[in-house]
Amino acid sequence: MVARTFTVAFEGVEARLVEVQCAVTPGLPGFAIVGLPDKAVSEARERVKAALATLAIALPSRRITVNLAPADLPKEGSHFDLAIALALLAALEILPADAAEETVALGELSLDGRLTPVAGALPAAMAAAEGGRALLCPRACGAEAAWVGATRVLAAGSLSEAIRHFTGQAPLADAEPGEVTPRDHIRDLRDVKGQERAKRALEIAAAGRHHLLLIGAPGAGKSMLAARLPGILPDLTPEEALETAMIHSLAGLLDEGGIRRERPFREPHHTASVAAIVGGGRGARPGEISLAHNGVLFLDEFPEFPRQVLETLRQPIETGEVVVARANAHVRYPCRFLLVAAANPCRCGHLADPARACSRAPACGADYLGRISGPLMDRFDLRLEVPPVAFRDLDLPPATDGSADIAARVAFARDSQTRRFAAMPGVRVNADAEGALLEQVASPDAEGRALLARVADRLGLSARGYHRVLRVARTIADLDGSDAVRAAHIAEAASYRIVGAAESLQG
Repeated sequence: MVARTFTVAFEGVEARLVEVQCAVTPGLPGFAIVGLPDKAVSEARERVKAALATLAIALPSRRITVNLAPADLPKEGSHFDLAIALALLAALEILPADAAEETVALGELSLDGRLTPVAGALPAAMAAAEGGRALLCPRACGAEAAWVGATRVLAAGSLSEAIRHFTGQAPLADAEPGEVTPRDHIRDLRDVKGQERAKRALEIAAAGRHHLLLIGAPGAGKSMLAARLPGILPDLTPEEALETAMIHSLAGLLDEGGIRRERPFREPHHTASVAAIVGGGRGARPGEISLAHNGVLFLDEFPEFPRQVLETLRQPIETGEVVVARANAHVRYPCRFLLVAAANPCRCGHLADPARACSRAPACGADYLGRISGPLMDRFDLRLEVPPVAFRDLDLPPATDGSADIAARVAFARDSQTRRFAAMPGVRVNADAEGALLEQVASPDAEGRALLARVADRLGLSARGYHRVLRVARTIADLDGSDAVRAAHIAEAASYRIVGAAESLQG
């Protein structure tokens, strides 16, 4: 007899249905798993045999063959255990075959038959819904998978519970979605003394999702400013929350099935590898740029990152997705993030202070920031120097506008963009607009266009740089509540393209 059930194999954020076929036939006793299984999948036979033994289920002295179809799709991970066990039990006529066929199963088996949680329950539930099947998963994954809402999700604590469900002895109740995870403690921009220009740049960056580069001496407050950016960003929309949760589910980052409405904030160390930043490694897992999807990626000590890591950011910044290429597959992950980078002006960090700068100034600054290539520098919409704050300024009263006030203005600007791009799929904020669409929505008035022409000529802007000034000007106009892009908006946007030491990198 041949019995079958279903599970999934992951290709990026996509979960592809895999048919698990089990045949028990006469022949030399054995247990084989075929269909391009990796080591973890091949070892499932030992976990399944041990789990069945704890339930006093003896395997017959016959040939057991499990095929994972399609056979040319690589199968990776321990989540195939439960589906293999169900297919085997259906082949032994312990479970009804039709019930097993209507189920997508996901879970790792312990030797005593308990189901342990696995990553990817949310994408698996999406695949089950598209296939018109129910999802059976470990109890710890049920709250996460139930967020899909379009399919029935059953969460079992052990293999014996799953058996009792399918045999009608103790049916499982449908899993309930987890709770929306509340925001963490919000760091307020009122804590930052001075740095009004940098706060304005943060507001513009948050309003239009514009990439931001901060250059300043150690202790000037660059990291402190970046850490407060999540507090002025609007909550994720339901669509964005599901997109982000799909990626975090694959990485095993969802706590107790809760989905966050707060935008992710990722800050990898500068020793991170290419695979850690863009994705890859075993199983082609998502990297930091994908984990920051719809949120913020903060790269402190930007020039200290390996050159190879920095250059791999160029294409994802433009396209909003990263392709992890393997010999047998190309895995795609979305990665529309707001990049905030912080850098010292030179290795010692005191280039602007003659009393403290090294003897190689100003050449040391050019060498240090020269690690950031011109094409990568050109992708920053906003660049500004963050001057040191005098210790006397630390006794000043807090700023009038805190994070809540700035967040209200950012939300107003984002609402304007939502209405503007409502009928344009794939475009959510001004940073996404390009080509004819950008010219249409950000076309300046006559005075603004004349100023933009002078700025482009004076700064030697590339076509990319020209369009980025337009995008930033459109966002500044949105913050002002203006339908038209005026000369004042162009002037402020252009001012963020002029940064003393960094400007030498423009060639």
